[in-house]
Amino acid sequence: MSNRLFQSIVHQMKDAIDRTIGVVDKNGCIIACSELVRIGENLGGVKEELAYTNESFRANGYTYHPINNHEKIEYVVFVEGSDAVADNLATILCISLTNIKSLYDEKYDKASFVKNVILDNILPSDIYIKSKELHINNEVPRIVYLIKFIGKNDCVPLDVIQNLYPDKNKDYVIGVGENEVVLVREIKPNEDTKEIIKTAKSIVDTVNSEFYLKTFVGIGTAVESIKELARSYKEAQISIEVGKVFDTEKNVISYQNLGIGRLIYQLPTTLCEMFLNEVFKKGAFEVLDRETLITIQAFFENNLNVSETSRKLFVHRNTLVYRLEKIKKLTGLDLREFEHAITFKVALMVKKYLSSKSTKF
Repeated sequence: MSNRLFQSIVHQMKDAIDRTIGVVDKNGCIIACSELVRIGENLGGVKEELAYTNESFRANGYTYHPINNHEKIEYVVFVEGSDAVADNLATILCISLTNIKSLYDEKYDKASFVKNVILDNILPSDIYIKSKELHINNEVPRIVYLIKFIGKNDCVPLDVIQNLYPDKNKDYVIGVGENEVVLVREIKPNEDTKEIIKTAKSIVDTVNSEFYLKTFVGIGTAVESIKELARSYKEAQISIEVGKVFDTEKNVISYQNLGIGRLIYQLPTTLCEMFLNEVFKKGAFEVLDRETLITIQAFFENNLNVSETSRKLFVHRNTLVYRLEKIKKLTGLDLREFEHAITFKVALMVKKYLSSKSTKF
């Protein structure tokens, strides 16, 4: 499609410019030219020059000006001549083609369309029409992965994920920030949650092992229609935000597995503070030492089972019972009672949420 677009512009300019002008690809093959018979011809020296520079250059009687697209050179403008006039004409032609291609891609490129969908930059009524124009299947199940890169590296995050998912007809890789990339992946009808999470883990493992970058992946829920991708994207964002509060050891967080943390995250801080004041006696939480907090965590992890918890902590059963009685005396909550345990667990999560409000990755 770019070839036809470039040829249309070059054809309109040929009467105003008394020199041969056109566009070659990165291998030097002419894809658009004011002399139609030369399309398909190869201009020697272009490929070799591009291996050393991404700036304008002169070779074999022509002036060349690369069309840069996010530092990737795919096309090069050429103008007959090696003088200052040729250089000016090449610059003007390059600017014109770059802007026109950018506008064209924004209007017709599939990835740009999907980006507008997930960012809610397109009217719902236009989604179906645009998807039909771009030949995108509107009813295929898809899911959104938000991939967040932590740390600095020479590699470009967008390029890393694009190399992992090169099929642009089924999977769309979209940059939404300097260190954030969205993967919109088509899923099979029978693909379950385990397979979806497995895909995210493979991304994390690949990025960690090959590029030494710490990576977090938030996963939205699967959607049946392309217009619902915006919701899946928001869910993926929430997954990362909630995960960094309540599941700090995990680097793959699914919206479906957030549990009560998702509810707490959406509560106002004033309501959370009021809840803590009602649950705990004044200063009760502050007097709980590290050993007691570890005991509480282990008790929850072992489903309130005294015998199993004492075995995991390598302490005598009576020692654990003594610690639980101490917690009851300090807080007024007996963790051996289910309702008290739930209240305490929620209170711990609320406390963690309030403590995290001022922290970032």
